[in-house]
Amino acid sequence: MQTQLTGHVWKFGDDISTDHIIAGRYLTSTDPKVLGEHAMENVDPAFVTKVRPGDVLVAGTNFGCGSSREQAPLALKAAGISCVVANTFARIFYRNAINIGFPVVECPGLHERVKEGETITVDLAAGHIILASGEQVPFHPFPPNILEILSAGGLVPKLRAELASKSA
Repeated sequence: MQTQLTGHVWKFGDDISTDHIIAGRYLTSTDPKVLGEHAMENVDPAFVTKVRPGDVLVAGTNFGCGSSREQAPLALKAAGISCVVANTFARIFYRNAINIGFPVVECPGLHERVKEGETITVDLAAGHIILASGEQVPFHPFPPNILEILSAGGLVPKLRAELASKSA
């Protein structure tokens, strides 16, 4: 897994719920591609036509609040977002994202320091974000076990690999 993620910033505010991220009407599909085509549609209907692979979503507080739908982080990942950086996350969204191998970083205050369209680099291993100005903003780096889950592509692939190595 790449631990340095560089992309253009897409900004969203506080209390972006899982229904904002992927509307309930699309939950009949389990296809990540279909979910990705409708990511953030309730907030910005044109979002998926503008986002490019590797872009970074930066949000305010309580990102991913609402229901515990796993499809929310999956939709963002399928839309091409490389990671989400927010002041705070709803705990269930945070865990669902890690479980599917999608990086989410808490960095209080970043939302106020970046502009939409700027390019930033999120260094997951080092625990800092490099702003367009070159300034580094620290965040608590992921512990090794979370980096392992992300590197494996999610919790299930990590567990499968561990079980396979034990049975060999």
